[in-house]
Amino acid sequence: MLRRPAHRFPALAATAALLGALLVFGAPSPARAVPDTIPLNITNDSGRGEPVYVYNLGTSLTTGQQGWADANGTFHPWPAGGNPPTPAPDASIAGPAAGQSMTIRIPKFSGRIYFSYGQKLVFRLTTGGLVQPAVQNPSDPNRDILFNWSEYTLNDSGLWLNSTQVDMFSAPYAVGVQRADGSTSTTGHLKAGGYDAVFDGLRGQAGGWAGLVQTRSDGTALRALSPGHGVGTGALPATVMDDYIDRVWQRYTGSTLTVTPFADQPDTRYFGRVSGGVMNFTDGSGAVVTSFQKPDADSVFGCHKLLDAPNDQVRGPISRTLCAGFNRSTLLVNANQPDTSSANFYQDGVTNHYARIIHAQTADGKAYAFAFDDVGHHESLVHDGNPQQAYLTLDPLN
Repeated sequence: MLRRPAHRFPALAATAALLGALLVFGAPSPARAVPDTIPLNITNDSGRGEPVYVYNLGTSLTTGQQGWADANGTFHPWPAGGNPPTPAPDASIAGPAAGQSMTIRIPKFSGRIYFSYGQKLVFRLTTGGLVQPAVQNPSDPNRDILFNWSEYTLNDSGLWLNSTQVDMFSAPYAVGVQRADGSTSTTGHLKAGGYDAVFDGLRGQAGGWAGLVQTRSDGTALRALSPGHGVGTGALPATVMDDYIDRVWQRYTGSTLTVTPFADQPDTRYFGRVSGGVMNFTDGSGAVVTSFQKPDADSVFGCHKLLDAPNDQVRGPISRTLCAGFNRSTLLVNANQPDTSSANFYQDGVTNHYARIIHAQTADGKAYAFAFDDVGHHESLVHDGNPQQAYLTLDPLN
């Protein structure tokens, strides 16, 4: 299943802040007995005393409208926005107190489950739709609020629910799904002490990575921005990946990079070589099928711009393979991509240290630390075609 990179979530307006990893589905499967809503059990294991606020925002897959769902799973379309943006209706749901659980219902939606501690989040509406929190912006009204979100799609083919760090690493949580046979699949938990260990790891990493950490005036570590946002705001040097990118381009000027983008189609292969500063990919007949200019760090971290990945069968799959190889720094150690062995990931001194550190601190090694972290199935995602119940567990920060 092809997943597009950040900031292309169809549930949300183009005016929104950069968005997390997107689930994109191909031809629909035959309709299954997936009800119009399913229960989402929310457990507050955070140990924090503040009130929790929950939001279910996105696009209704029944009506195609953007809006929000209440605790019963009833959809409410957003009213018209304005310019400047106008306050959105209060879509918050009172969440469970520490040590407690509650159940809400989620409809057939493509969107996000937000949760915040202590304060409600501020959402506004433009003429183009909902404006998401963008805490990389110093003036964003949500910058000093501890919050996070999960992304999901529920449709006739089932449930896809993930924990994401594509935009930021913040308040920890796990997701899960109960299957028809009663078994449960869960992902997203950190190791003991993992929350602080992520921040400590970034602060201790040379090269400017400490600039990704945002703290509140009281000293609380609220989040670490993704490196793409870090480059965009100047918190991380824009040249942070240049050395590795240059070495990749140099190597494949004189040798061939072989990309086999589909695990179930081993005979579909593309061959990349750099000529005149451009990496050209050919198919088995020798015809050029797509070309890439040398990317910059922003293109690598965001899997966009010079590494754009359209939802097609050629450029998109090649680009996502390159994106994973650059972020995991496997392109120099293996000329056959994708390299799906985690033992080979992040071994170069120039790599996506944000992704490296987060993966090292998750209990199962899974995370969505960049848009195509699902290459090789290293993403923190649960899926079931006949979900009985979904889970969101708010975990302790330390």
